[in-house]
Amino acid sequence: MPEKTQVLVIGGGPAGSTTATLLAKEGVEVTVLERERFPRYHIGESLPVSVLRILDLLGAREKVDAAGFVRKHGSYFEWGDEKWDLPFSHLDGIDKYSWQVERSEFDKILLDHSRSVGARVVEEATVRDVLFDGDRAVAARYRVDGEERHVDFDFVVDASGRAGVLSRQRFGNRRFHEVFRNIGVWSYWKGAKDIGRGPKGAVAVCSAPGGWFWLIPLSGGVLNVGYVSAKTWFDEQRGRHPDLKSLYLAAVEQCPLAVEVLAGAEMGEEVKVETDYSYVADSFCGPGYLLAGDAACFLDPLLSTGVHLANFSGPIGAASIGSVLRGEVAEPDALRFYEQVYRHSYQRLLVLVSLFYEAHRASDDHFYHAQTLTRAERNGLRLHDAFLNIVAGVEDLADASSDQAYEFIANRFTGRDGGSANPLTHHNTSKDNPPTAPGEAVAGHYLVHEPRLGLRAANLPVGTSTAR
Repeated sequence: MPEKTQVLVIGGGPAGSTTATLLAKEGVEVTVLERERFPRYHIGESLPVSVLRILDLLGAREKVDAAGFVRKHGSYFEWGDEKWDLPFSHLDGIDKYSWQVERSEFDKILLDHSRSVGARVVEEATVRDVLFDGDRAVAARYRVDGEERHVDFDFVVDASGRAGVLSRQRFGNRRFHEVFRNIGVWSYWKGAKDIGRGPKGAVAVCSAPGGWFWLIPLSGGVLNVGYVSAKTWFDEQRGRHPDLKSLYLAAVEQCPLAVEVLAGAEMGEEVKVETDYSYVADSFCGPGYLLAGDAACFLDPLLSTGVHLANFSGPIGAASIGSVLRGEVAEPDALRFYEQVYRHSYQRLLVLVSLFYEAHRASDDHFYHAQTLTRAERNGLRLHDAFLNIVAGVEDLADASSDQAYEFIANRFTGRDGGSANPLTHHNTSKDNPPTAPGEAVAGHYLVHEPRLGLRAANLPVGTSTAR
């Protein structure tokens, strides 16, 4: 007899575990199939403050707090000739910190928490294929303990990360950006000096010729130092160095702050590399399935958006699926809500990252010019929809073309209209929330948490179903 579950989640990273936990807490039968055995290594250690809201929804903040991760109270940027402190203390609300985490431990905490609230978690289970009845996802084949197995479901959430079980392997609809086609190289150092810049526990980001550096302080006195540059630079440098370690060390010499704090430190044995990490699927959902986290989209690591987008997909995905399973909202309406809300969040961050590169006006380096969105990419983003709350005065865009909209936002963000040249001064990332009131409705619906997590139609009384 084949297995059966209401919701199958492929992948146990932050997107998968967040979705699974929220559904399980609502009484939905959830099965998580995770390819690896946790803890396992993953990059993406500097968490945005938005993660606190999600952890509170999960009921997992105390568990993460108790893990002993470095508390992050903001960020520090040396960008061109400018130096910016970006403390979380300036944000609205009570949450003024996040963490610099070892993702192996952070992700395990979240996956174990899913188990604790009733999700069935199967590790070292590799999904071979998702089966469809017409255009609807209905089942999956997977391998665990050397056996091939089959599981039927009502919904599947593809949270398989870069592997992209649906978007990459089945549909082939993952598009890599012409911008941000970069390479990151990094390693871990012991015995580094304190960064000594910015808020306590800050990640430091430093521009350099041909790219930029990150310096992330981790627990146990470990410092992650990474360099991001264009693939063309990387290819040129590979021919000038005997190995990846030599290339990496030569790159580090370009960053005065890294040279300062790494004096006398010991580098780990391994230098890691990642490439082509900025992409988006043409569609985030369809009949019987949703794409979440890195399986749907991923951005340049400049502003640490990866975990935010992964966690952000959890509540809106769980609310959409839960409402459909309970017969409260018609599935096409719930899917439109998920697609539009998640894509808008991704798009606004895409433009923000591009504008941050554009703010490095002191540089004539090809790398920085190559990171800005082309006219075609701008026109494809539907900026009017994606930027309703991104800056004050956005209502002035009502009659503007897409390209005019981009220029308006660019002028605000990069300081060309006056004020700070730091684009984050004009953007409070804590505002990147799903719609939670009738006046904020997307596709006619908004997110509610009471009496349970779900969607509500903006034009109907509480308790009225829109399912047909």
